[in-house]
Amino acid sequence: MCGIAGFHASPLHPERYRDIAGAMLAQIEHRGPDEAGCFLDDRTAMGTVRLSIIDLASGSQPVGSTDGRYWLCYNGELYNYRELRAELAGRGVSFRTESDTEVVLMAWAHWGRSCLERFNGAFAFALKDTVTGELHLARDRFGKRPLYVARHGDAWLFASEMKAFLAYPGFEFAFDEEHLASTFATWTPLPAQSGYRGVEQLPMGEYLTVRGTETERGRWASLDLTGGEPPATEDEAVDLVRADLEAAVDLRLRSDVEVGVYASGGLDSSILAHLTKERAGLPPRTFSIQFEDAEFDETAEQEELTKHLGTHHSTVRVSDSDVVETFPEAVRHAEVPVFRTAFVPMYLLAQHVRSEGVKVVLSGEGADEAFLGYGIFKDARLLSEWHELDEATRMRRMAQLYPYLRHFSGEDGHRRMLGLYRQFTEETMPGLFSHQMRFQNGRFAVRLLKDAGDPFAAVQRLVAEEPGYAELSAVQKAQWLEFRTLLSGYLLATQGERMALAHGVENRCPFLDPAVVRRAASVNGRFGDPYDEKYLLKRAYGDVLPERIVSKGKFPYRAPDSAAFVRSRPDYRDLLADPGTLGDIGVLDERFVRRFTDRVFDSPPERIGTKENQAFVLLASTVWLHHWYVRGNARRDTPLAVPLYVVDRRSSALPA
Repeated sequence: MCGIAGFHASPLHPERYRDIAGAMLAQIEHRGPDEAGCFLDDRTAMGTVRLSIIDLASGSQPVGSTDGRYWLCYNGELYNYRELRAELAGRGVSFRTESDTEVVLMAWAHWGRSCLERFNGAFAFALKDTVTGELHLARDRFGKRPLYVARHGDAWLFASEMKAFLAYPGFEFAFDEEHLASTFATWTPLPAQSGYRGVEQLPMGEYLTVRGTETERGRWASLDLTGGEPPATEDEAVDLVRADLEAAVDLRLRSDVEVGVYASGGLDSSILAHLTKERAGLPPRTFSIQFEDAEFDETAEQEELTKHLGTHHSTVRVSDSDVVETFPEAVRHAEVPVFRTAFVPMYLLAQHVRSEGVKVVLSGEGADEAFLGYGIFKDARLLSEWHELDEATRMRRMAQLYPYLRHFSGEDGHRRMLGLYRQFTEETMPGLFSHQMRFQNGRFAVRLLKDAGDPFAAVQRLVAEEPGYAELSAVQKAQWLEFRTLLSGYLLATQGERMALAHGVENRCPFLDPAVVRRAASVNGRFGDPYDEKYLLKRAYGDVLPERIVSKGKFPYRAPDSAAFVRSRPDYRDLLADPGTLGDIGVLDERFVRRFTDRVFDSPPERIGTKENQAFVLLASTVWLHHWYVRGNARRDTPLAVPLYVVDRRSSALPA
């Protein structure tokens, strides 16, 4: 796990390349504090800060092919590198290291871009072909590792985190109003969005090649949720799910350093803790968050699991004041607007994990998307069947949807839900039937913006341009949207990768193994009650986990939102409504923001609704992003803490 940064086709004099590349890497050194290296030639400067996980002694970067044609700067882990290495060696390819990075390089040298289809990993990389002069950028199929690209004049800038661009001469950030409106409306940046003008994220499963003044881009991995031939019986399905998950965990336990587990107390992370103990042969170290606010706390389940498995467990206890005080720095690492505060405790947890000497953790992201664990999938199923169901069946289904939400519990709550759901039984937003109800909260948040335009235009373009999307079922469309929006844009990025790598911790997600996702697609909805979320996972592991964890139902990870700010830091009221700040930001509706801020801070915390919570966190994060990025305060002027290893291929004929 590492961070990469660099530039290509820059009009700046190559004599400056080394210093600029080093300054860019210094902005993201938290991602890889162990080593730093860069490659320079007359057109390109690119580098890596390394978090050493595999081949600690000889896995340094950048790494070049034996003939010197290809040079690679790589961020990530290739989990099936041993299998690919053996295949390449059988074809006569020789290796100088034991690292997965060299396998990526030699796979490209041998197979070209088609090697990407063979990769099972979490990665983003930059590869320079010194013969053709091409720069190749690529990102993994599920968007586990970030990669941003910006045009600055004639130059192409790229980096794992946008803050690296602050070190490139003359680069400045400015909010992109269309990106902001879309993010506020849909809760997350869409695959190509960054939130800033002239900066885009390379979407999951895509590549970009810069060739002279031309570019080529495309998708190398599509998201297939239709599944293959389903197993004949439920018992066979359970066995296959177990086998695929065991293989996925085995691959992700490949490491030359210790691997821990995030253990939230929920089903997914509990399965991973169990499998890690089983596959590694000893209990892993487990880590979790405990909340002072009982509404969000799962301490009882965490303690039951860790006692059951005998793991070496430690926790971080998080209060309202912890959330509020850490929020600005966590936003600096997030880099994009955020709709809830749950990423802040994850920042604190990663800090604790690293302080315990652990660099790698397994995490349960992707399980809900793959195995239909979220309420929105049951929403989509219920709404698509609505007109075929009688009232009693509708009410029974209502009771299965959101048992953890108090305002929707009991018969009165189910009646309120019934009235709400009736409003969304027809598709009024083309392609977005499953998410129409969710996006109502987004409609409120975009009122914070001065000129939101059509905030749903971008997500509607996304689904309209997707081949085969129209033929998917309502549930599959909901699943596709979750994979392509909230999972890659928030859960894997802001809440996951960014908070972990802020402290040099790599998270690995076995549920996002391609084989596991394919298997889930083949069995979802085929066995058991489709309103019993993750039915087959419960069947597969119900006999090896505490009954309390298996039977309690979905309890999504959440944290205190606006209530934490109201209770802990009333001075935020002045910060968020300051006329000078709002005027400087420019994109916010100052009058609405001031009225909204007054309403939140004058309300009892327990009376602040979901849409107000989300709007508040989006507002607060945008104000801090303006401070960090638009004003440039995220830039760090301290040099790299480790020596910079340089591969210098610049022309010797360059003038002094």
